[in-house]
Amino acid sequence: MIDLGRLRALHAVSLYGSVNRAAEVLGYTPSAVSQQLAKLERETRTVLVERRGRGIVLTDAAVQLAATAARILELVEDAELTLEEQRGQAIGTLRLAAFPTAARGLLPNALARLVHEHPGLDIRVTETDPFEAVAAVNRGELDIAVVHDWHNTPLSLPEGLSRVKLGSDPADVLVPATHRLAGKEFVRAEDLVGERWICQPAGSICHEWLMRTMRRADVEPDVAYSVAEYQTQLAMLARGIGIGLLPRLGRGTIPDGVVVIPLQPAPSRRLYAVWRTTTSRRPAITVTLATLKSTWPDRTTA
Repeated sequence: MIDLGRLRALHAVSLYGSVNRAAEVLGYTPSAVSQQLAKLERETRTVLVERRGRGIVLTDAAVQLAATAARILELVEDAELTLEEQRGQAIGTLRLAAFPTAARGLLPNALARLVHEHPGLDIRVTETDPFEAVAAVNRGELDIAVVHDWHNTPLSLPEGLSRVKLGSDPADVLVPATHRLAGKEFVRAEDLVGERWICQPAGSICHEWLMRTMRRADVEPDVAYSVAEYQTQLAMLARGIGIGLLPRLGRGTIPDGVVVIPLQPAPSRRLYAVWRTTTSRRPAITVTLATLKSTWPDRTTA
């Protein structure tokens, strides 16, 4: 008999391309993964890995066995889902990810309710950028990811993933109280020509959205300060540095010395929960999705 855990280790190495990455995903040490591969070689009497420099490559036999392992693991997952569905209870481990402001502004209330109402559910949370989270759900590393996009910067999903909208999160322009625009009732993109922006780093959804939004109004934004954390952005604004465009979810209390100004047309980002479609009937998935939707906070006012 071939041990299922060893097949899982081989499948992970095949999927992620290295022992170290496979170990990280599986929650093992690299040494433990290497030992699983060595034991699998002895069980099958087949050479499965070859040394290449400081790493390894899978042999042709290992690649074929890894493909078979993928099918076996799918059957095992389906069997586990069927049993959990029959029990009708949200139990077992659920791996949940969210981007930073959702982790701060949405998850605490949702997690508190899930822990109280479903004590058999072991929830593991990771803070992850939406692009990375979607890829991790697609690979089966995560069960649910809370992600976001903007109307002019949509987030595409691979085939086999489902999503449900949780809510819309308005965004406002924030400026220091001494700024020339601080007394305005609202601003438009053309009012912001020549400003020095504080924004998430290039490659993030928020950065891409800011660039597209301003360029649509023929304004080239000058992102002088690439800062991922909103609390750091607010601290800079409070000291008279730059201007920002911050969604309301998770941004916290506006400090003294910072003024909120609506932007017209009013922008908002859309938040979704994403999961693999094949797991839709799992009770842990359904109760978590329902809880995330029911605990969506009201962010309609600044």
